[in-house]
Amino acid sequence: MPGLSDTERTGCKSLLSLMPKDDLLLLCDTVTNKLIAVENITEAMEAILSYSNDAEELLKRKKVHRHIIFKYLAKEGVALPPNSEKHVLVKRTLEFWSPGKVLVNQSPGRETNETRLQPSEKESTDKEAGAGFDPLVLAKQFCQWFFQLLNNQNPSQGKQPQDWGPQHFWPDVKLCLLSSTDSQQVEDFQGAELVSLRLLAMARDEHLLFCPNLEPHGLKARCSPHGPVLVAVAGTIHRGTDCLGIYEQVFGLIRSPLDDNSWKIKFVQLKIRGPNALGGAEMTSPSLTCDSSELELLCR
Repeated sequence: MPGLSDTERTGCKSLLSLMPKDDLLLLCDTVTNKLIAVENITEAMEAILSYSNDAEELLKRKKVHRHIIFKYLAKEGVALPPNSEKHVLVKRTLEFWSPGKVLVNQSPGRETNETRLQPSEKESTDKEAGAGFDPLVLAKQFCQWFFQLLNNQNPSQGKQPQDWGPQHFWPDVKLCLLSSTDSQQVEDFQGAELVSLRLLAMARDEHLLFCPNLEPHGLKARCSPHGPVLVAVAGTIHRGTDCLGIYEQVFGLIRSPLDDNSWKIKFVQLKIRGPNALGGAEMTSPSLTCDSSELELLCR
């Protein structure tokens, strides 16, 4: 029996702790086929974790209700539309638990962990050889890392904020923010400190949560031999349980050879549209409006 990885086991334990006692005990009976007698919640959790074939099977159990998975993801800083179907929540949870290229590095003498998006050894070799590098894979990993990091700054998540700051940006980074709600506003920022603080304010002070659509119609990536890797993503913006609108965001990423070859953000274009600017358009699974030719121009 394959069983759960350490990451899946920790995640499943946290998720199970959100379930009512009666549902947890019934789930234990189902997983163990009533062959294991348990006397308390702790024993029930241990039996469920020990006798589950894999994480996907456990998450798809009927007693693991949709709202429990949604609540778990929200607690972990992973924002999804409140009306997301269970299969979408299961898929996102498995992605959240799967091993990625996001490494956590701890520097001596620091009290907090610094998260940075770093390439694996194989990716570095492929990039240098000009073969096998898939910008779409990087785009998905980057979006998972970036929006989880940003959403964790939102105090409504009740989580210890991770190490957000200018270290994730190039010193001359530029941010263009276009907001179309009741009126249209354009804000421009330059410099790692200012760009970092403006994005931080959206999560920490405005209590916004960004939910990226990582399906093919919501995510694109382009790269050139000597230019940045372009990542374009669409998604929904939330405050609490309210969906406030949709966004499209384009990132320019360049590796920093002086910082362990990690990816850093060179520029950001963020366009936000509220319900009034959407004219009744679908908000649950937004698509990118920028086409490939526009991204190619930004790559130059």
